[in-house]
Amino acid sequence: MSSRKENKNEYILEVTNLKKYFPIKGGVFSRTVANVKAIEDVSFKVKPGEVIGLVGESGSGKTTVGRSILRLIEPTAGSVVFNGVEITKLTKRQMREYRKEMQIIFQDPFASLNPRMTVGDIVGEALTIHGLAKGKAKEERVADLLTRVGLAPGHIRRYPHEFSGGQRQRIGIARALAVDPQFIVADEPVSALDVSIQAQVVNLLQDLKEDLGLTLLFIAHDLAVVEYISDHVVVMYLGRIMEIAPSKELYSNPIHPYTEALLSAIPIPDPTISRDRILLQGDIPSPINPPSGCVFRTRCPLATKECAETVPKLELVSEGHYKACIHR
Repeated sequence: MSSRKENKNEYILEVTNLKKYFPIKGGVFSRTVANVKAIEDVSFKVKPGEVIGLVGESGSGKTTVGRSILRLIEPTAGSVVFNGVEITKLTKRQMREYRKEMQIIFQDPFASLNPRMTVGDIVGEALTIHGLAKGKAKEERVADLLTRVGLAPGHIRRYPHEFSGGQRQRIGIARALAVDPQFIVADEPVSALDVSIQAQVVNLLQDLKEDLGLTLLFIAHDLAVVEYISDHVVVMYLGRIMEIAPSKELYSNPIHPYTEALLSAIPIPDPTISRDRILLQGDIPSPINPPSGCVFRTRCPLATKECAETVPKLELVSEGHYKACIHR
């Protein structure tokens, strides 16, 4: 595979005030009657070679952030700067060039693979689309990619249904690597896999990150996995960022009450050790009509009247550590 391209920018990715609203249509003329506010004012930066963990409950907007960054869905507002270029302003034709630099690994390793295509066709499709290789060179590149992700070159002529879930996810990873990207969104790449297979896939991603100098946005529910692979962690709730911190700092010194609740739910493998669980009351509110002020206030043990009136800003607590809470 080709060597990593030199990145002269301090940050490979800068996301600023990113928003995504999904309109709800109603009435005879199908007018917009409301909006699902999937993400609201999401901002963070990623340095080349970093792994950023993006965590939160289901419905917090994690996947929407990843897909909006890649423009698989178009953001409603905000800025996404990749390698110094504002990509939200690019035309589809201009964006096509950046598709080679920004790839995605999907959550479901079966639904994301075309059952009518062989592994060779699936992994090599991007090589054909971008004119990177054809014929024997293409086949050799696909075989090399399969070997890199732990599969045999002979698998090139098989179909997705002939593989296990873990093997299918490796095929998905090989497809993402085919065009030698700089940045990959890993959208819950292990959540659909058995626990024993999860470790293998996470270790594979860690090795690829080290070998190829990849930058990853790693979206996950499992905070133990995120702690293992991530350099920084972004905690989201109902479309907003609650806390950002270096991984070790976040797990040893969480500041936001939502982060504390999430960390308290991590299972401890030693049955002789107990942990005080922080149980959040109720369910995550609807993104159609989120709470005023701090969106977490309806479930927060520290909530006061002021929390309903003030939208907390992400404030710097210590180096690289930000929180959005007026009481901490």
